[in-house]
Amino acid sequence: MKGLKILGMALATIVAVAVLLLAVGMPVGFLTSTIAERVERETGYRLTVTGSTRIGLWPSLNVTMNDVTLEPKERDTGGRLTIGSIQADITLASLWSGRPDVTELILNRPALSIPLRRERRPSAKATAQGTSDASAPAIQRIVVTDGMVSFFNTHDHVESHIEGISARAAIGADRRLSLNGNARVGGYPLTFNVKAAMPDPSVPRQTIPLELSLDAPGLLQATLSSKADIRLNGNLVMINGISGSIGDGVFDGWASVDFASKPLVKLDIDFRRLDIATTPPQTAPQAAQFAWSNEPIELNGLNYVDAQLRLSAAELNIGQAHFAPVALEAALSGGALKGNLTNVGAYGGQANGTIDIDVSLDTPVYTAHADLNGVRALPLLSAAAGFDKLDGRLQAKIDVRSNGQSQQAIMSNLAGNVVADFRDGAIRGVNVAQMIRSLTSSTLSGWQESQDKTTDLTQLSASFRIDKGQANTTDLNLVGPLVKMTGTGTVDLGAKTLAFRVEPKLVMTTEGQGRAGDPVGFGIPVAIDGPWDAPRIYPDVAGILDNPDAAYAKLKEIGAGLFAPGGGADDTPGDNGLSDTLGKTIGTLLQQGFGGNQNRNNPSSPTPNNPSPSAPNRPDQPAQNAPAVNDILKQLFGR
Repeated sequence: MKGLKILGMALATIVAVAVLLLAVGMPVGFLTSTIAERVERETGYRLTVTGSTRIGLWPSLNVTMNDVTLEPKERDTGGRLTIGSIQADITLASLWSGRPDVTELILNRPALSIPLRRERRPSAKATAQGTSDASAPAIQRIVVTDGMVSFFNTHDHVESHIEGISARAAIGADRRLSLNGNARVGGYPLTFNVKAAMPDPSVPRQTIPLELSLDAPGLLQATLSSKADIRLNGNLVMINGISGSIGDGVFDGWASVDFASKPLVKLDIDFRRLDIATTPPQTAPQAAQFAWSNEPIELNGLNYVDAQLRLSAAELNIGQAHFAPVALEAALSGGALKGNLTNVGAYGGQANGTIDIDVSLDTPVYTAHADLNGVRALPLLSAAAGFDKLDGRLQAKIDVRSNGQSQQAIMSNLAGNVVADFRDGAIRGVNVAQMIRSLTSSTLSGWQESQDKTTDLTQLSASFRIDKGQANTTDLNLVGPLVKMTGTGTVDLGAKTLAFRVEPKLVMTTEGQGRAGDPVGFGIPVAIDGPWDAPRIYPDVAGILDNPDAAYAKLKEIGAGLFAPGGGADDTPGDNGLSDTLGKTIGTLLQQGFGGNQNRNNPSSPTPNNPSPSAPNRPDQPAQNAPAVNDILKQLFGR
């Protein structure tokens, strides 16, 4: 408002001096200096005209000034406005009335620079007294072409822009303003339309009705339309009776903005439904092929505004994620944002949590706490991360913290604890029992995914301790009708890799784990390592060589259970002969490869000069059957 008053005063001065020039032929140089002196005397701002000044008389009086600068006398006390050219068309008849009538005011390439401050400064309390300047010109139409607003902080080397501003404002005889135009904000196009009543300078603390329409593709999923009553009191703008809609989702509330020094925003808005556009998530296998982004996350703007926010929504949609209801309270002060979410409805369950973001330091710090209770995992993970392989009721506790300027840095520096428990669901696209059976003959590459495969899930749980992006667990536990598995391992969150060692067991009957007897153990640890979207899965050979007798006994047991006629968990007609042969083959290979204990009761004892081929090698002798073992291991485990 102050800027408009200053500009109006400058125009009034230009017109008054122009009339004098017409009468006495005053030089243009003296004209510009006279304008500058009067503007500085009455506004406290310095006006500089470095370009030419021209006055035309036909078809109407018009005054054009080039390269105009308006700035505060003291540095760092306010914004700076530069204008490529100002052109004012004035009716000749209005010059004799004492109040010039500007039919059109054209501002070409205006650039307004607004300093950003980290700290709020005390300011004198505004006094509410009306003033009226009878000599101020009446303006009918204002046109802005190729304008820009820049926000900057020299100390922090921060600068952002609203660019490409084109606007047209018309002011009617009833002092009603109609403003429409477009601009670009952060690379996104923006179109706006405003209707309001012009304030009367002679009336203090008046209420101004305003209507706003805003279209921002990429930022908003639909057009925002709103009405409100605005009251001005010095630097304080109070916005009462807010009502409107975004698409077909209505909202209401109130707000206030204190523009003295660092802005302070207070906002209380309730949405019936709020839709926030996001980039559509990629499917998990495709997304996981790429590393985390190293692009800086721009949050510096949080340093230059303080805020107290209360937002609620009966329904919130963020991209494909859906929450109902949502209540958020947040406070932003000194670059530290503290948010609190309570009783958020999330896919049949509830979520509560807090999130703190501190960008006042050189490296932003993030802290998050969350409790999830009875949330359906499949729609939540699909919407949030494009991961559609896991379903079930999720109980989780998350307590993590990190720091960094990018996704890669944040994930690599993550620390804290996570406990997750999935119940009564399924692993989609993967048959874990079938994968375990396949390990007796070959190494697996990837998760062996297929749309027609599933693993019924009774429970999948694990607790992770995270340090520097390394999430370690010692209590991985998977229980299903036909499979059990425990394990330990590490997830490298920064590199998106796995390093797990698991102990799988199979149930050899379709009666499931409720039948008598224990599941058959694989007997050998299984290693899972590599990229988490396509790891290598194979028996841990080091585990076999640690105890070959036990490994042989267990694999022989598996052979009887998995491959004996009629005893397999996957009894496919016509496969019994092949299964029997395969079981015998594995047994033979193991006996030949590891020696087992089959000759320990042989009555014939070897002599020093004629050792038995099956006798164990002494520590000081080379392993005579090592080549055979290596060949067998390569065949058996794909190593």
